[in-house]
Amino acid sequence: MSVDATSLLRLEKTSLRQQALSALRRAITTGQLPPGTHLVETELSEKLQISRGTLREAMRQLQQEGLISAGARGRLSVRHLDTKEIRDIFNVRAALESLAARELAALADRTECVRLLRDAVDDMDRWAASNLEDRIEADLRFHRTMCQLTGNETLLHQWTSLEGSIRMSIMFAGVDRAIKNMDAKRHMEIVDAIEAGDADLAAATVASHMAGAAHVLVA
Repeated sequence: MSVDATSLLRLEKTSLRQQALSALRRAITTGQLPPGTHLVETELSEKLQISRGTLREAMRQLQQEGLISAGARGRLSVRHLDTKEIRDIFNVRAALESLAARELAALADRTECVRLLRDAVDDMDRWAASNLEDRIEADLRFHRTMCQLTGNETLLHQWTSLEGSIRMSIMFAGVDRAIKNMDAKRHMEIVDAIEAGDADLAAATVASHMAGAAHVLVA
């Protein structure tokens, strides 16, 4: 395994665990640490200039997020997703986000929610010419915002618990396919359905969006 230490982050002495977590998460979701890569504690702790104990704490969190998994003898490696797992992830996303869209469309006053969602789509447009990492973050912000705006903490918690797997699924088929799923117009269709106040249409639009995104990744 070869990792450029400078690209992972120059860690300061404060919040080392969080910085290590962010550095490793970024390295995994951008493909710097590709699926199947074995994570060697001694090597990573040296490159990140942190203790092995701090590194283990960060790696435990990455396991919970679904970015790394334990294999034989407990050896940790970057998780590899297969096509079934991708479809499963997007089916669960569809269920959660369809519920979010349905709840938002049913609100008596949706003005502020619609404004915030349109802002999130505009943000996707602004980052369209940027690097893949920024585009992924803008895309996830839209979907996370939709869940947050419901005020349904259980829904948001479940969506957040999938976020690591969502990031992995986005990178599953490579950059070109990932970018196809970040089209702002397709996301604006969800906002339009919510603004119309048609809960069934809003839920169906999200379900169609997720089915299409999954198809692009695994076709």
